[in-house]
Amino acid sequence: MIEKTVRMSLLFDFYGQLLTQRQQEFFKLYYDDDLSLGEIASQYGVSRQAVYDILKRSSQALEEFESKLQLVERFQRRQSALAQAMAEIDAAMEALSPLEAMGDVVQRLARARAALVEVEAAGVEA
Repeated sequence: MIEKTVRMSLLFDFYGQLLTQRQQEFFKLYYDDDLSLGEIASQYGVSRQAVYDILKRSSQALEEFESKLQLVERFQRRQSALAQAMAEIDAAMEALSPLEAMGDVVQRLARARAALVEVEAAGVEA
């Protein structure tokens, strides 16, 4: 269930603006605020079934957007590649740290890692 919630939240972050206003409201209440179907239904004066149907259609729409655009998949691949590159740079810096003559190389690696961190942060904010 947690994996589904995380996936839906990620899909919503990328494609939520493509849903109707009501779908967005119900989605946020259910996934972000952790309200039950009954609580949402009571708040909006509709049936639990209506809330369920709206959430189901919203989830299906988000999955359909992802299947066509694959923005989340590309984002996750990029994040994984960045993490791998940073791990490799960290390992290289660790291996070079005892060699004083290699100080310039270590500094360059540190700057490269800092640049990757900036790229990663910009990707998360986008």
